Amino acid sequence: MSTQGYDEELRSERSHVAGLYVRLDAERARVRGEYDATLRSHDGTPVERDVRVRWTAREIKRLAVADNGLCFGRLDTVSGDHSYIGRIGLFDEENGYEPLLLDWRAPASRAFYVATAAHPENTRRRRQFHTRGRQVVDFTDEVFGGDPPGDGRGDAALLAAVDAPRGDGMRDIVATIQAEQDEIIRLDHPGVLVIEGGPGTGKTVVALHRVAYLLYTQRERIERGGVLVVGPNPGFLHHIGRVLPSLGESEVVFMTTGDLVPGLRVTAEDTPEAARLKGSLGVLDVLAAAVADRQRRPERPLPIDLADVTVRIDAETVEWAAEEARGSGLPHNEARAVFTEIVTYVLTERAAGRIGRGWLTRADRAGWEQLRTELRAELAEHEAFAAALDELWPVLTPESLLGPLYSSPERLRAAGADPALYRADGAAWTVADVPLLDELVDLLGRDPASDRAAERANRQEQRAEAEYAAGVMDILALDREEMDEDVMLAAHNLLYAEDLADRFVELDTRELVERAAADRDWTYRHVVVDEAQELSEMEWRVLMRRCPSRSFTVVGDLAQRRSPAGTTSWEAMLEPYVPGRWVYRPLSVNYRTPAEIMTVAAALLADFAPEVRPPDSVRACGVRPWSRSVTADELPAAVEEFVRDESGREGTSVVIGPPGVPGAVAPSDTKGLEFDAVLVVEPERILAEGPRGAADLYVALTRATQRLGVLHRGPLPQALTGLAVSREDRSAVSRGGPV
Repeated sequence: MSTQGYDEELRSERSHVAGLYVRLDAERARVRGEYDATLRSHDGTPVERDVRVRWTAREIKRLAVADNGLCFGRLDTVSGDHSYIGRIGLFDEENGYEPLLLDWRAPASRAFYVATAAHPENTRRRRQFHTRGRQVVDFTDEVFGGDPPGDGRGDAALLAAVDAPRGDGMRDIVATIQAEQDEIIRLDHPGVLVIEGGPGTGKTVVALHRVAYLLYTQRERIERGGVLVVGPNPGFLHHIGRVLPSLGESEVVFMTTGDLVPGLRVTAEDTPEAARLKGSLGVLDVLAAAVADRQRRPERPLPIDLADVTVRIDAETVEWAAEEARGSGLPHNEARAVFTEIVTYVLTERAAGRIGRGWLTRADRAGWEQLRTELRAELAEHEAFAAALDELWPVLTPESLLGPLYSSPERLRAAGADPALYRADGAAWTVADVPLLDELVDLLGRDPASDRAAERANRQEQRAEAEYAAGVMDILALDREEMDEDVMLAAHNLLYAEDLADRFVELDTRELVERAAADRDWTYRHVVVDEAQELSEMEWRVLMRRCPSRSFTVVGDLAQRRSPAGTTSWEAMLEPYVPGRWVYRPLSVNYRTPAEIMTVAAALLADFAPEVRPPDSVRACGVRPWSRSVTADELPAAVEEFVRDESGREGTSVVIGPPGVPGAVAPSDTKGLEFDAVLVVEPERILAEGPRGAADLYVALTRATQRLGVLHRGPLPQALTGLAVSREDRSAVSRGGPV
């Protein structure tokens, strides 16, 4: 294309995209007007109005994200038709809803991502826009077949994206999705999809775009329950948190496994052995035995002094009651009612027999029944009897069972648990405790008495709120003549008793994300699990309970596993839950790590996981990673020098090292993150942790998109000898100093 032709095309495309923004602004104004009108309207029931408000609010959010690159390309077919591809869909309502801009998720947009010279997908040309704000500043063309040939610039948009300085948070890749990524994003599979790829292959961002695609194609099914995204740590969730909102999707809950039990605070860390034991399914037997251990037999009969007689709860009675309670199949707390019923029956019969002897005949059935009724009522209010029941079959919470179990060697022995689970502060919860506490919710069941009290309190609160609303309207009615008409109208719009009462009773006005995060029993329609190789068997049980349909996108890399309780085989972990309903898709291209850095990381990978093939880097950066030997005294200054140098550059940087290195973060805290520059400190100490340390060092080496440096005090690990020697070390060699 000549320069003049290019300039004319650029002007035309700028004009067209400007017109799309005009249409976008008009649509945003229309939806905003509908939203405001719905807030002021009294039409329909409160439920109907609430639905309209929520729908228009969601539309406002969807349209708002379009400012972040509304249109990023054009697709020309061999028949001469063309379509524009963008972040959202826009339609011409005056001409039969003709599409002005295709949503990137629409089936007709697929060719934009997968067309190649070998398989052009009926495409003649793919044009990719480069934009700044709302203006097209440049474009590149790929021509498939015919004349003129392609200009070889088809990867320009991709390379510009991967070379760009990193900011605060992961960016969407909607404009540069590659063919192997698009295949996974659009995969129609109702079960579990496993996406495995090495560092920098984009598996996380592909999984998030898959969520956006599923919400587009299956919105009615998925949106009612929402989507749960599980990540390894809060920093990672913050890093990826912008991607789905940038794609117009907000009905997504982000959690770590430590957040899966609402209201629980994780404050401690397990030893590797304790984490392994807690993560194994074998701990289920320990939990069941611990519950059974709290269902006690009395060492000696327990006396219950009634008004007219003393009766005793003996071991035989307790054994019968416990057998009936366990045989009911109910959870522990709910089975307490069966236990209580049997013990009450035995004590009532014994007391009635002794009290009624001599003054009630066998024929006096009404008298006997009256006596039994009075005795049952007395037992129901008897403090000593209630205390005996609490001793023999206590109401338990997950916390009140598990905390005392950990802090008591005797209880651990009784439950058949490994002594490694002991800790003095039993209630200092760890991440590995979360699935156990969640399991105990089902094993123990609810406390029916507490649930009934909560229901009564809730009903009283609702009645009070409705009465308050009615009272406000009564006051307004009395003061009507003294109030300004506009004020009265505004008050009437906000407070009309019948609707307020309906809203308090029927509606939960919290957003889905708030409701789901606060409800342990919430079930999601789809779950994304990132860094899934770290999840234990018990953590998988929790997540499977959260998604009964077993609709999952699982993201991981077995070579990066560091948890002793983590996944060693996708098949072994998933087949028990979804037999024959899971598929595996690998990603092989590294978009983050340049070839110079990946060569170093691959040498380490070959040492600790020789069966794993490293991903192929899509680019080189021209900068060799370096190493430098320092003494303990020199280390702080060397770290400060790196930080100072990088502060003057565009982009992000991080120092990664073992505990005790000033200003360094742990390798595990950087999983899934990326930085323009990385300084790895004392790799020899990281590697000393064995297989876990090797995985940590592999993670640390593969976080950089441009520059990698290594500071070491001890000998440089053999796998890292491919690092270039820094200028300082070369000077030391020339002086005969250590390297």
